[in-house]
Amino acid sequence: MDGQDVTGLMQQIGARARAAAADLAFAEPESKRQALLAAADAVLARQAEILSANAEDLAYGTSKGLSPAMMDRLKLDAGRIAGVVEGLRAVAAQKDPVGEVIAEWDRPSGLHIRRVRTPLGVVGVIYESRPNVTADAGALCLKSGNAVILRGGSESFHTSAAIHACLQDGLRAAGLPEDAIQLVPTRDRAAVAEMLRMVEFIDVIVPRGGKGLVGLVQAEARVPVFAHLEGICHVYADADADLEKARRVVLNSKTRRTGICGAAECLLIDRGFYAKHGAVLVEDLLKAGVEVRAEGELAAVPGTVPAKPEDFGCEFLDMIIAAKMVDGVDGAIAHIRRYGSSHTESILTENDATAARFFQRLDSAILMRNASTQFADGGEFGMGAEIGIATGKMHARGPVGAEQLTSFKYLVEGDGTIRP
Repeated sequence: MDGQDVTGLMQQIGARARAAAADLAFAEPESKRQALLAAADAVLARQAEILSANAEDLAYGTSKGLSPAMMDRLKLDAGRIAGVVEGLRAVAAQKDPVGEVIAEWDRPSGLHIRRVRTPLGVVGVIYESRPNVTADAGALCLKSGNAVILRGGSESFHTSAAIHACLQDGLRAAGLPEDAIQLVPTRDRAAVAEMLRMVEFIDVIVPRGGKGLVGLVQAEARVPVFAHLEGICHVYADADADLEKARRVVLNSKTRRTGICGAAECLLIDRGFYAKHGAVLVEDLLKAGVEVRAEGELAAVPGTVPAKPEDFGCEFLDMIIAAKMVDGVDGAIAHIRRYGSSHTESILTENDATAARFFQRLDSAILMRNASTQFADGGEFGMGAEIGIATGKMHARGPVGAEQLTSFKYLVEGDGTIRP
């Protein structure tokens, strides 16, 4: 498509989304629930079609030379499709946030004031690789009464289209406007540029992808952005950590899935832990096939690779982790403040005071204790799904679910009340 064609296409999509958003703002909760349940049923019924589309995308990804981690993010199988279905049904089962009274009070003037949740309007989601985002974002926006414009990555083009068709089935079954969930039908990158400028149609942009995509969106967007920066997640093993808990959590944090934003990218080991247990955590990672880029004393551990300065603060999204020794929890905090991306950090300790200090003095969106960073996920937080992990400090932080996709308005009632 040439630039003029893309501009016209996106203007049409935007106008239809704005009209659909006006209807969705007061759609019955039961209609939205039925739409999501019907979409889940459609995903199951169309599983073979979705897997066929995914095979086409995997071939495309191979031809583009995508890394193993990126290919893993792209790949669907029966288990992951079951996860998509489960996510849709979980969002359907959630309480509808629209119209919820957040606060309510009376004033001496005689006014009765309520603050209630209201949809944002139209959400634009720009994402890479993971086709399940099509279902997650579509479901959460629908639940929260928002229309959504989805622009998936070129590598997941066919899979996203197949999943989007299932969401459309759900909307039709429930009698809701099909324009409530639209998928940009072109790989042309000009569509992304158009979305970033569509202030008259889009109320917020959610970028979900690598540093390049997020950086582009933040630099170029005229539409407000829910920032989702890199997942430079740290695990800190404190002197008072339980050894077996620490070994389990470190391995899971790094190796369960290396290509997701909640994967650990840096291991920090307290000198007190090392004095008690040696390099067992590093050795476990090496045995699991992880390349450990170590600094200082840890670089002497057989099998490690000497770390370069740029390895700290790097999102590898691969079987690679940076590792270094620190002096207690304050050393870990200082390192994370310097190199972290405000995503997720985990402390391994049995010491309540140390854990409290870690929680109090770091301001990442998610802080954990004795738990894998791979739990940094809206589904694991009970949100059914997530549209992304917001690492900024405005409006939404951490997993962005249906509730976070609402704003609020004030409903003020009087009885012929006037202001003196």
